Amino acid sequence: MARMPAAEVDVDEPLVRRLLADQHPDLAALPLRLLANGWDNVIWRLGDDLVVRAPRRAAAAGLIENEQRWLPRLAAHLPVRIPVPVRLGRPTAYYPWSWTVGTWTAGVSAAVVPAAARDSVAEPLAEFLLALHRPAPADAPHNPVRGVPLGTRDRAVRERLAGGAVPDAARVAALWDDLSAAPPWTGTSLWLHGDLHPANLVLDADGALAAVIDFGDLTAGDPATDLATAWLTFDDDARRRFVERVHDGARHDDATWARARGWALSLATALLAHSDDAPVLGALGRETLARVLTGPDR
Repeated sequence: MARMPAAEVDVDEPLVRRLLADQHPDLAALPLRLLANGWDNVIWRLGDDLVVRAPRRAAAAGLIENEQRWLPRLAAHLPVRIPVPVRLGRPTAYYPWSWTVGTWTAGVSAAVVPAAARDSVAEPLAEFLLALHRPAPADAPHNPVRGVPLGTRDRAVRERLAGGAVPDAARVAALWDDLSAAPPWTGTSLWLHGDLHPANLVLDADGALAAVIDFGDLTAGDPATDLATAWLTFDDDARRRFVERVHDGARHDDATWARARGWALSLATALLAHSDDAPVLGALGRETLARVLTGPDR
């Protein structure tokens, strides 16, 4: 298995305070508390109502700029809160990338609650995707690993299966053969979240869907990438209700749902292969793989 890549810049408290003092001095004295040091970004809670989101490596720098440009435009059409930037941070001589101050959403990650506790968000998450999956403009962000034809992920999936981190690899490979052979998307490129799994869903104290976060993989393309959340997030009954609500017969044919299940398989192998220092994501990968293997098709 693989650990997440090393930080190219240590986004520590002194750095964040210096950035704030230089660019948003009215926020510089607020308390800071580290929330997450992730694969791409470091998240600091700023006071009671804000967060600072800053890249820890160059590969994430353009993703922050995509969020800054597009999330304010998308938010107006969405029924669920998303992390619209409230202040923009720019590169400096001592920090090379853009960064963002956004609003804090109180709640708990859907990845740390039992799957049954996510059942109530099946319809709200479907409504979110119905609103998000609108035709995207020609200059929408391109993501080489999301929204693209499922078959382009073949090499990565097979490398993960050969790496020993994915259980029942032969059975998974046989199912991947079937799912990745589904006809490709030929419709209009639609806006996609790109990484719609439980760790990017925030639940409030009553278990309702409070926000959808982390649009770092924001892109346009095949909606099957996002529809994979049917297996990533839900057990059988909730998955059925999600599918019934989100299903659009004009564009969600059997091939689309086969690709969605294939995307769930691909993402499950990725979660398992990179979970050495992320046990919550490893557990999510195992849950997802079990759902994908047992079906149903949707």
